[in-house]
Amino acid sequence: MTVLLGCIADDFTGATDLANTLVKAGMRTVQLLGVPRADLAVPDADAVIVALKSRSNPAREAVAMSLSALGWLRSAGARQIYFKYCSTFDSTDAGNIGPVADALCDALGTGFTVANPAFPTNKRTVYQGYLFVGDCLLSESGMRHHPLTPMTDPSLVHVLQRQTPNRVGLVAHATVARGAAAVRAAFDELARSGVRHAILDAIGDDDLLVLGEACADLPLVTGGSGMAMGLPRNFARAGLLEAGRGSAMPSITGPAVVLSGSCSTATQAQVADFRRTHEAFVIDPLQITSIDEVVAAALDWARSRLGSRPILFFSTAAPESVAAVQSRLGREQAGALVEGVLSRIAQGLVVHGARRIVVAGGETSGAVVGALGVEGLQIGAEIDPGVPWTASLGEPRLALALKSGNFGSTDFFLKAFDCYG
Repeated sequence: MTVLLGCIADDFTGATDLANTLVKAGMRTVQLLGVPRADLAVPDADAVIVALKSRSNPAREAVAMSLSALGWLRSAGARQIYFKYCSTFDSTDAGNIGPVADALCDALGTGFTVANPAFPTNKRTVYQGYLFVGDCLLSESGMRHHPLTPMTDPSLVHVLQRQTPNRVGLVAHATVARGAAAVRAAFDELARSGVRHAILDAIGDDDLLVLGEACADLPLVTGGSGMAMGLPRNFARAGLLEAGRGSAMPSITGPAVVLSGSCSTATQAQVADFRRTHEAFVIDPLQITSIDEVVAAALDWARSRLGSRPILFFSTAAPESVAAVQSRLGREQAGALVEGVLSRIAQGLVVHGARRIVVAGGETSGAVVGALGVEGLQIGAEIDPGVPWTASLGEPRLALALKSGNFGSTDFFLKAFDCYG
C-alpha cells in the first residue's frame, strides 16, 4: 500500500469529519482507530487517517501518540502529512496543537507549517487571524463554556503563540484573495523571517481551495477538515490520483441507538429534539455510586425497547449542570466516569443486537469505539456537513456515526437513521 496523504487526527469524530472531506474530494479513505497493530490488514487507500484520543491528554502524551502515528504513516509511504484538530481550535495554553505541530515538524525535518481550522460550511471562518463561529467571535460562542478546553481568546495567533516557543505569523485574507502563487510567496517570506507556524485566513470554500494548492509542497499541513479540501487536487494534478474514486457502505441492519456524552449547545438541542418523540435513558454523574449498577439498569431498560425505533442514552447537560458535576467530582474524573458508563452500555447493546449506533462527542466516541474493539472504519455517505456514516472493518459489522459535539442539525439523530434505513 502506498498512501498519498497520511493524516493524524486528535479525536475520533474529527477524524471522520476529515475522512468525509477526503471521500467527497475523490480519495479512497480508511480511518484507523489508534496506531494499528503490525498485522492489521488495511484496505488499499489514497488517504489513511490515524485517529487518536489525544486532544485533552497531557501535551507530552499527545506528542508521543502523534509521533507513533507519524512513524506508521511514513512506513506506509505517505507523501504528505496532515495534522487535524477541531474547527474551534480546541486547546489550552499548554497545548496540544502547538506541541504536537512542533514535534511533527522536527520529525519531518521542516521548519515551516501552516494552521487553519476554518470550515465555512459549518460557519467556522478565520479573518485577520480571528476565529469566528457564525457571526460571533470564538470567545463569544458556546465554546467559552467547554468543560475541558474553554476557548476565551479568538486570536489564533495569540492562542498558538502561547503553546510554542517558535514564532507564529499570519497570512491575511487580502493575500489569499490574490491566489495560490501569492500565498506561496507569503510562506517563503514568513519562513525567511523565522516564522514556523502561519495562521491562514479563510472565509469561504474558494479560499480553502487556494490554500490547499499553495500547500502542495509542504511536508506538513495542520488544520480542521476544511483545510484538507484542496489537497486531493494536488495529487490529481501530479497524476497520482484517479478521478471518480469514492466509498460505498455495506448493508447493515439491526436496532438503532444513540449515545451522547457531549454537552455542547448543538448536542443539547439534538437531545431535546429526540426526546420529544423517542425514549431516552438519563445518566446523571452525581447519582452514580456504582458503574456496574448504572450499566445494568440501562441495559435492563433497553432490553424491551431495542427494535425498529431508535433509543437514546445521554449525560448531555447545560453548562451550569456540567459545572456542578465538575465541582463535585473534578473535571477529568467526571469526564472519565461518563465515558466509562457509556462505553460499557455500548458493549452491552451490541451484545443484545444493536448494529446502528450514533455517538455524540469526540471524547465519548473515542471511548465507545475503543470499548467495542473497532480498529478501522470504511467511510460512507455524509449525514450532515462533517459527519459521515462509517462501517467498522471487523466483525460484527457496525454502522457508526461519530459526531463532534458542535456539529449537526437539531434533528440530526433521527436524520442519521433515515439516511441509513
